[in-house]
Amino acid sequence: MQARQWVGVIGALVLGVAQATLATGAETFDRSEGLNLNRFVRQGDVAAHIVLRSGTDPRLIVAFPAGNSGVGLWFDAVSAPATWRFDGPATPLTQADAKGRPLHGVRFTATLHTAALAPKQAVLSSIRVLRDYQGLGTAPKPVLTDARANGNTLAWSRDRLDGAPGYALSLTAVHGTLHDGRFVAGPDGDITLTITALSGEKPLTPVSGHALLNAHAQDDRAAREALAFLSYREKYLAGSWRFDTYFGRDTLMSVRLLMPALQPAAVETGLRSVLERLSPDGQVAHEEDIGEFAILDHMKTDGSRSDAPVYDYKMVDSDYLLAPVTQAWLLDDARGQARAKAFLAGKLGDAHAGDALMRNLRYIAAHTQAFAADPVAANLVSLKPGVPVGDWRDSNDGLGGGRYAYDVNAILIPAALDAASALYRSGLLTPYASKQDQAMLAGLAHAAKVWREKAPALFTVHVDTATAKQDIAAYAKAMGVPNAPALRAVGDRPVQFQALSLDADGQPIRVQNSDGGFALLFGHPSPAQLDAEAELLRRPFPAGLMTPVGMLVANPAFATTAEQARFTPGAYHGTVVWSWQQALTAAGLARQLTRTDLPANTRRHLESAQACLWHAIDATRDMSNSELWSWHYAEGRYQVAAFGASGKDADESNAAQLWSTVYLAIPAPARTAAKCKDRG
Repeated sequence: MQARQWVGVIGALVLGVAQATLATGAETFDRSEGLNLNRFVRQGDVAAHIVLRSGTDPRLIVAFPAGNSGVGLWFDAVSAPATWRFDGPATPLTQADAKGRPLHGVRFTATLHTAALAPKQAVLSSIRVLRDYQGLGTAPKPVLTDARANGNTLAWSRDRLDGAPGYALSLTAVHGTLHDGRFVAGPDGDITLTITALSGEKPLTPVSGHALLNAHAQDDRAAREALAFLSYREKYLAGSWRFDTYFGRDTLMSVRLLMPALQPAAVETGLRSVLERLSPDGQVAHEEDIGEFAILDHMKTDGSRSDAPVYDYKMVDSDYLLAPVTQAWLLDDARGQARAKAFLAGKLGDAHAGDALMRNLRYIAAHTQAFAADPVAANLVSLKPGVPVGDWRDSNDGLGGGRYAYDVNAILIPAALDAASALYRSGLLTPYASKQDQAMLAGLAHAAKVWREKAPALFTVHVDTATAKQDIAAYAKAMGVPNAPALRAVGDRPVQFQALSLDADGQPIRVQNSDGGFALLFGHPSPAQLDAEAELLRRPFPAGLMTPVGMLVANPAFATTAEQARFTPGAYHGTVVWSWQQALTAAGLARQLTRTDLPANTRRHLESAQACLWHAIDATRDMSNSELWSWHYAEGRYQVAAFGASGKDADESNAAQLWSTVYLAIPAPARTAAKCKDRG
């Protein structure tokens, strides 16, 4: 509660003067993950994600896809861990604010077993503001508002900073009482609250059911529910509660992996949302600031209270994803081929989708020329100046301090150049390409060949057998995990892998990583490259990436001690499991196994890696729709740990993540004789 200031009892709650309109028959589902109890509700103009956090630091958040808005209430710590429970359903409702304007949200009742519950701070604003408050403990002063008390009810409400309909939150004690600004339990030790949460941001248009998925989609109810909540006619949301809006990379990778299971209009929703947010010079927007967060941006930059969206173009990888994903739809999918000309001719403002795509192709061609002409490390595509992130590993430590990302330079750039060349040869770009463009496009096949042949070698790390065994033993001891399986997998062979990134001097950050999955999905690796990738996937951690609770996205066993400290099980991109990375690798392995040019040994290696991966996927099915998870080793085995449940974790996982739903389009492989072998 802001400065513990309590406004006196008022005659009527500021949540509105009009009678609430309650809806019935809503789409709703629950998820429990670590300390978080999640309930998703969607019907008509209402889409809401309720997050009740248990433990010694209780919290409640209600996130709304409308305007990427939300309301949250953080409480003072309690003496003993307390657990929330829902009492009955959550009901969608529309209610007028004090000026008669509609607010949309939910009402629900929940109970917490604790002696007292003291509100510490309410934040009603953009989810971006709530995210920052969760991580930093601060929020912009203009968005904070005091509580109003009335009997057993506390309420907060305010207009948006530009005077538009804003946000409201109220808590009413229906078991226990409100006394001196805190809720006090009844005789049984329970506090039961009826909670109403509302947002005045403009609702999105929901898409679900047969309008979203086709008959090829897997029968996975949990994934279908999560995907539906994140799908709208205007755009896809990256994940909830923390990313309830457009993210370019997430949209592109999700559309690519889900493509076989999506309806054509659903594929094109994703592609169009990316194209309409391109920068004037063709860069893909990473994230959008909308609603009140856009207003806060404008207040800082131009002093206005405009809510015009502000786009973030700091990422590098997304620029090189658009062309391969577009190729997959317009050229490689029969449904997309039939719609290709109409899609590119579709209007995006005053221009066509094809015009926007050409802007991106010009951008990637220009920024890859230097290396194509002189393939040395200094000519690779680096992160942008002053920015420590640039690919999907977008935490500050995600690339280990590197400036040149392996996935961008060795995989995505050649794939993008190949895709641009294929689109040019198809003739689809002719209406949108000038003569100068056509000359540029004609040269991209050669540029792709240079990148494909020269870039990967700059990231290759070799570790001799003796050093590798020493590194594995030392790291296993430090992590408290067994070393015998890993040492047995290495045997008497040296270790070779692709570095996560290169530093500013072109030296490798010696961290094994899962980014080879991009090559499996977008590339045409040689048999030797496939053998190396299969070995990395099969080998048990810390010799490779595989654990019984999933494929890790990073293994720093062969890195320096300082680098190892960046990649812990509590780091967002550390020794953790990301569901979509497993799905990416699964889809990529399936794609490579359709090839007819592979040696028998390479095929066996891929089939063995596939068996190892799917064994881990099947063992953690209940986590597959989550963003990521961690682990701990206890009682002689690896055990799943919800990311964010530990006070040492850098962040928390979303209970619904767009690219974690992609298993809807990735069936488990048919049973074969292939076994999961960690060597040979």
